[in-house]
Amino acid sequence: MTDRQAPTTRRAGPPEPTPRHTLVVGAGAVGSFLGALLGSAGHDVTLVRIFEPDSSRPIDLVRPDGTRVTVEVRRVTRTQDAPAPDLILVAVKMPALREALAPTLLWPSVPTLTVENGIGAEEIAAQVRPGALILAGSLTAPIRLASEDEVVWMGKGGLGLAAVTPNAEPLLGGLIADFSAAGLRTSRLTDSRSMKWSKLLANLLANATGAILDMDADRIYRDRRLFSIERRQLLEALGVMARLGLRPVALPGGPVPWLARGFRLPAWLGRPILTRAVGGARAGKSPSLRIQVRSAAPDGAATEPTEAPWMNGAVARAGADLGIPTPVNARLAELVEEVASDPRRREWLRGHPERLAAELTEAVRTGRGAAGDRPDAP
Repeated sequence: MTDRQAPTTRRAGPPEPTPRHTLVVGAGAVGSFLGALLGSAGHDVTLVRIFEPDSSRPIDLVRPDGTRVTVEVRRVTRTQDAPAPDLILVAVKMPALREALAPTLLWPSVPTLTVENGIGAEEIAAQVRPGALILAGSLTAPIRLASEDEVVWMGKGGLGLAAVTPNAEPLLGGLIADFSAAGLRTSRLTDSRSMKWSKLLANLLANATGAILDMDADRIYRDRRLFSIERRQLLEALGVMARLGLRPVALPGGPVPWLARGFRLPAWLGRPILTRAVGGARAGKSPSLRIQVRSAAPDGAATEPTEAPWMNGAVARAGADLGIPTPVNARLAELVEEVASDPRRREWLRGHPERLAAELTEAVRTGRGAAGDRPDAP
């Protein structure tokens, strides 16, 4: 599309005579994106947005090529006001997951798809909804919510889907077909835990370090000290995965096994390769932890709890359970929480790689950085 060409617009057709009813709990960027895709594939979609009044306003999905599709959706403030669904898709932040799932017990046996980042969402869903089939999703496509009515698909990537409960396996074919028909590259994966830990590896890249220092991935990976921290956190996570019997698996648009091999190379060889790969991997979008820390007022705490306990913190807790030292992940998780809650700490570390490097050197030397209290997980 040239600069002079206006984006084309099309309107999704009416739903099928017997539409599939999908309830999206947590319709931020991810939920709105996946809901819009399913709506364009014929699902009757209800979005739960707790800070927005009930309405029937459609949502616009802007694709990477600039084309726009307008999708009919229903919006409700309270989950309990939604019509009975055939599928519940949950896309809230991990700290809010258990609370968000509670109202869905109105429909205790409806299949549930979790697409959260980090480790533990599927276990929480199984605890809250023990009578439901559970599926897991890992999204690698960069997206942003431009407004309440528009979600922008910023680049390549896709969606991995896996059954968590064995009896959920037959549901995958239909979901993969629907997401694929909507234009999203979607793959079936056989092991949900390997998929989620592989997505975690991708989520760790320049995420905690970016949040602590308020720096982008390219600057982080060009700094030898910071690359050493990145490499150490990934090698710790890979060691935990190996002890758990999990292996890195490729996700649609996410060559995680290749990344794992890159971090296992000697640092002098791996850093130039990974700098090129990681620097542009998110299509200009900041990682989630940096976004959360940046939401803080200059003299206050971040507006929402961070997901660090389910990312670096998850590696640290699993390492503690297995007897594997993970001091870098443990300390990074602590530091993200510190900069999110303490403006003085945030300002002291912002833009100072040497200070972060000193914190991590001390953590490795002393073993400081215990996993701390577990978040809401089994």
